[in-house]
Amino acid sequence: MSVLLSGGSIVRSLEPARIDRGDLLVVDGRVADAVPASAAAGDATRIDCSGCLVVPGNVCAHAHAYSALARGMPYRLPAPASFLEILQRIWWRLDRALEPETIRASALVAAHEALLSGTTTLVDHHASPSAIDGSLDIVAEAFEEVGLRGVLCYETSDRDGANRAREGVEENRRFLQRVAEGRWPLARGMVGAHASFTLSDETLAECVAVARQAKVGIHLHVAEDAIDEADAVARSGHRAVQRLHAAGALDERALLAHAVHIDPAEAELIRATRATVAHNPRSNMHNGVGRTPLAWLAGRVALGTDGISGDMFEEARSAYLRRREEDLEADPGIGLALLSRGAALAGRTFGEPQLGRLEAGAPADLVVLDYAAPTPMQPAALAAHWTFGIGALHVRDVMVGGELIVRDHRSTRIDAQEIGLEARRAASRLWERMDRIGPHGFAPSRLLSTVGGE
Repeated sequence: MSVLLSGGSIVRSLEPARIDRGDLLVVDGRVADAVPASAAAGDATRIDCSGCLVVPGNVCAHAHAYSALARGMPYRLPAPASFLEILQRIWWRLDRALEPETIRASALVAAHEALLSGTTTLVDHHASPSAIDGSLDIVAEAFEEVGLRGVLCYETSDRDGANRAREGVEENRRFLQRVAEGRWPLARGMVGAHASFTLSDETLAECVAVARQAKVGIHLHVAEDAIDEADAVARSGHRAVQRLHAAGALDERALLAHAVHIDPAEAELIRATRATVAHNPRSNMHNGVGRTPLAWLAGRVALGTDGISGDMFEEARSAYLRRREEDLEADPGIGLALLSRGAALAGRTFGEPQLGRLEAGAPADLVVLDYAAPTPMQPAALAAHWTFGIGALHVRDVMVGGELIVRDHRSTRIDAQEIGLEARRAASRLWERMDRIGPHGFAPSRLLSTVGGE
């Protein structure tokens, strides 16, 4: 199958910014190296992109699709006064309320909204302690149904007891085996874990062993709050990143979300092991946990949303503004750089080193933006357009692996109204179940006297 995107401005790469003008030919799911006369004459399906910008699909390097039905949910408990209480009173209640039907509805909503906002890959971190076995299959099938690439894992944790920790490890192992068998063409896997402060030495070692056996990375939260660092020191005598490194969790495949409270020595260890940090500026601001020290982590940072949405245009804008607030010399190009590194991470996972670029041989994951640039669209100006002009509302068409998944702002695979109706029904069921679940009782035992654990 051949598709010709004609007449647009083609962003070949985000970092460095490269823009061509003309036609882009997709053949059998990949960007072709040239547009032959036969394609121009009508042998390919033609999509008119005149006046549009054709860009690589965005990658969200850290997401929580299971949170998609949390929007507007009622909250009747005392307001959380700390990050730990946010987990205990909100997210660790929500994830325990999930069941297969609500896992599926959440995944469909998250995938659909991501695609409509120009995101073609979600690196997802799933948790459903009351429905662990097979939960990643449900997410993978929902993503596949919508047409979204996903890098999935289960959030292994000891916070719900040793048995559920073992079930989490096994869910990662089982899913990775099914991925290796080719069950879902658009899915890949990692080994998921929550955070150092909810992981025993034994559980952390099991996660590392599964990751090594499957030759994949570990995806976990690191130093999102100071409690993670304090617990690691109390538990092992080392800070969180050092504890993870001693356990063998850090290598170039590892993905560390947040890394807000790391110190310079930990940052150096992340750089030395070539692990990737997923920066989530909107979530960090929302939870009041602080700022990821980007200056210490040069070249090792991608961009995620932590489940707030799948809109990476907005996340890139927030990353720049957050950085600009602390450094007036910050460049708008920071968003493009972080998105480019997220694409590189996803590309390594899929064995597609050209993912995130629109050059010959690259997988055709791309977005057509109906963006009428009010000033010249040149490589040097792309970052400014991206930061101050382009947004999800400009997304017209989306292609994943050469298939047109979104056309004229609508999904080509699913009935959006039907998905929305089922999501609202599922949300009501989820909220009713959540109302019957009290605050989670887990808190690091060594810190109970200082964090007010429940």
